[in-house]
Amino acid sequence: MFLLNTHPDHRKPLLPEDAETLGAAGAAAVESQIRQRENYAVTPLHDLPALAAELGIGAVSIKDEGHRLGLGSFKALGGSYVVVRLVLEEASRQLGRAVDIAELQTPEVRAVAGRMTFSCATDGNHGRSVAQGAQLVGAQAAIFVHSGVSEERIAAIARFGATMIRAEGTYDDSVAEAARVSAEKGWSVVSDTSWPGYERIPGLVMQGYTALVAEALRQMPEPPTHVFVQVGVGGIASAVAAHFALVLGEKRPVFVAVDPARAACMFESARAGEPVKAEVGEPTVMAMLDCYEPSLVAWRILSRVADAFMTVEDADAVAVMNRLARPAGHDPVVVAGESGGAGLAGLIVAAADPAIRSKLALDATSRVFVVNTEGATDPARYAELVHGGRSASGVSSKPAG
Repeated sequence: MFLLNTHPDHRKPLLPEDAETLGAAGAAAVESQIRQRENYAVTPLHDLPALAAELGIGAVSIKDEGHRLGLGSFKALGGSYVVVRLVLEEASRQLGRAVDIAELQTPEVRAVAGRMTFSCATDGNHGRSVAQGAQLVGAQAAIFVHSGVSEERIAAIARFGATMIRAEGTYDDSVAEAARVSAEKGWSVVSDTSWPGYERIPGLVMQGYTALVAEALRQMPEPPTHVFVQVGVGGIASAVAAHFALVLGEKRPVFVAVDPARAACMFESARAGEPVKAEVGEPTVMAMLDCYEPSLVAWRILSRVADAFMTVEDADAVAVMNRLARPAGHDPVVVAGESGGAGLAGLIVAAADPAIRSKLALDATSRVFVVNTEGATDPARYAELVHGGRSASGVSSKPAG
């Protein structure tokens, strides 16, 4: 499904608070913090010329977040960034003076952090980031997971010392449960989705994601003409779209928000003209995007700076995983998890449809930017979908018997 953005707010300026958070200054603040991390490195931007030629467009560039800060996902830029920021803010309040990132490991600041607990709900990647951030500063983490989160992803979070809490129902149910329990216990919720009265922290999480766009703009010889990014609750899509719009202004690229067909909360909101909950059905294979209620902050941003909304099928996402694992020509191998290549899947679907190509002005001069938002964060699932149940080395990932 595809539709152009016809919302009355389309192409209107972002709200001042969103512009302040997601512009160049916000990205610079994030980069200043993450450069202090021991495993900091700029993630690669790969060109895919063989794929671009097949699609009849000028260029495809993919930012590979599968290498980000040891977590294998763009989420490493969000949750842990906010945890560190909140600890520094609380330390400044308690100590009665400004506390800098250089003091993060001092006894005084670690004593403050040691009395703090950070919580969130997660499909997997965001929880890892929050837990990693808590471990980094010496705080506690309580991570809520719903029944659809795999044991492998739960173990990946727990290894950072987080307390894991099971919640019944969907991701959205776990968000509500995390908010309820955290309010009772006085924990600090670091959510990547927002609701009425809870907007600042999700905005800061999205600010974290702008760092990847700032990096990409420095890596590109010239800015893209088109951008396709996957949605979920909307944090990554709105951060990328907003940063491009704020930095490039009238020269910003055409932005397309891509939802899984089975969890199309932003697409359905665009169709309705207001935030709506998508119908809950069979879970999508794109596990990190299996969300049915959009973030309110993300909606108000995308209603202004997204130019189109579309959906892709599970089969499209799996096909992209396999294409990136076994590329044509001299395109590099890119390891993309189930949700990682959803934006690229959107481009491939759009490029194959003459009507959509025309509406988006996709042609032989187009330069398209996409984000691989995760690597193989669930190795067993990746092996199943890409290697027929075998790891890349050819060893079966399935249990014997």
